[in-house]
Amino acid sequence: MSLFAPVPDPRAGMSAPLADRMRPASLDEFVGQAHILGPGKSLRLQIERDEPGSLIFWGPPGVGKTTLAKIIARVTKAGFIEFSAVLAGIAEIKKVMADAERARRHGIRTIVFVDEIHRFNKAQQDAFLPYVEHGSIRLIGATTENPSFEIISALLSRCRVYTLHPLSETEVVALLRRALDDPDRGLGALHVASTEDVLKKIAAYSSGDARAALNVLELAATTAAQTPAREITAEIVADAMQRRLLRYDKHGEEHYNLISALHKSVRNSDPDASLYWLGRMLEAGEDPLFIARRLVRMAVEDIGLASPQALSVAIAARDAFEFLGHPEGDLALAEATVYLALAPKSNAVYTAFDAVHDDVEKTAAEDVPLHLRNAPTGLMKGMGYGKGYQYAHDLEDKVADMQCLPDNLKDRIYYHPTNQGYEGELQKRLTQLREKRRK
Repeated sequence: MSLFAPVPDPRAGMSAPLADRMRPASLDEFVGQAHILGPGKSLRLQIERDEPGSLIFWGPPGVGKTTLAKIIARVTKAGFIEFSAVLAGIAEIKKVMADAERARRHGIRTIVFVDEIHRFNKAQQDAFLPYVEHGSIRLIGATTENPSFEIISALLSRCRVYTLHPLSETEVVALLRRALDDPDRGLGALHVASTEDVLKKIAAYSSGDARAALNVLELAATTAAQTPAREITAEIVADAMQRRLLRYDKHGEEHYNLISALHKSVRNSDPDASLYWLGRMLEAGEDPLFIARRLVRMAVEDIGLASPQALSVAIAARDAFEFLGHPEGDLALAEATVYLALAPKSNAVYTAFDAVHDDVEKTAAEDVPLHLRNAPTGLMKGMGYGKGYQYAHDLEDKVADMQCLPDNLKDRIYYHPTNQGYEGELQKRLTQLREKRRK
C-alpha cells in the first residue's frame, strides 16, 4: 500500500463496472446530499476552504460515501489511502500511520479512508487515535451503521459526523441518463435508447442505491445492444433485475416488497395475508431475525398501548427462534404474526412521540422549571431549585396541581389515546387525570 498513490481517476479503465466508471470526480458532478453539499452548506464550505478535518459518513449503500472521500482528497490535493475494515489489521494500520506522520513532516497531507469502519474492533479504532489527535492524518470513515453504537467515543469526538440520505428517484434517473449518454465513461458507445419510464423503473428498484441502479442499467444496456431495436425495454429491465435478484435477493427489491407486504397486512388486521407473506419470506431464505425485529417494530408502531402484551409476544417470538432455530422456531414467528394481526391497533404513542421530536428541535434550550429540578446542595436550594415541588404520593388522588412542561409548552398535549383495546381504558384514565389537574 503506497502512501503516495494517486486518487484513482473514475474516467480510467473501461473494463471496470459502470458504477465505478461513472463515479463523480468533482462536487459539481456529485448528485444528491444537497443538505450538506448544496451551495453554502457546511460540508461543501469545509471542502472548498480545504478544512474538512476528520469525518464520518453515515448512510446506506450506494449514496456516495466513498466518492465523497475521493473528491475531498482530489480537491485538497492530499495523499489518499483506502482501507477496508474487513481486511486491514492493526500492524498494517500502524505502518501506514507511521508513513503518514513522516509525510506530514515534509508538508504532505494524508487522507485515510476506512470503508465499513464499524467493522473495526476497539483496538483497531484505538490505533488511529494519536494520529487523528496530532493531525498526522485526516480520517474519513464510511459506515452503514449508527456511529453512536459502532465507533468508540474517543474517536467519534474527534470526527464530524455527516448523514447521507438515499438518493431520490429523480436523482437516480438523472444518474442513469448521464451514464446512458456518456460516450467516454458510460454506455454512450453502445448507442442504446431508453424511455424515462424505464429508467424510473430501475430507479424504483434501486431504493436510492445508485450503485445497484447502475449495475442493472449496465446489464440491461448490454442486452439491448444485441437486439435490432437497440432499446432498453421494460421486459429487458425486468429480466436484468430478476437475474440480479438471484444473486442479491436479501438486499434487492423483492426483499423490501415482501417485508412491506407483511407489515401492511398486519397493520390491516389480516392474519391470512400476514401468514402468507411471512411464509414467502422464510421460504426465500430471509434472515428470520430480521423478520423478528420487524415484528417488534409492528408491536410498538402499529399496536402500541391498545395491546401492551403485543411487545412481549414479539420479543418472546424472537427469543424462541434464537432458542429453537429453524424450522421449529418459524412457528414462533407465525404465532406472533397472527397475534399482532388480530390485536387492536393504535399508533397514538407513535404519533405523540413524533410531535415530541418536533417540539424538542424547537425548544431544546428551554430551561427545566425550577420546581422540577433536583437540589442536592444548599446553594441550589437557595437558587430556588425544587421550590414548590409537590410529591404526588402524599396527595389523596396522587395527582399534584403542578406544571411539568416548560412555560411555552404548558398546554401542549401529545398523547391522544384511541378507544381501541386497552387504550380505551387508558383514555378514560387520562380524561380523569386531566380533569383533576384542571380543577
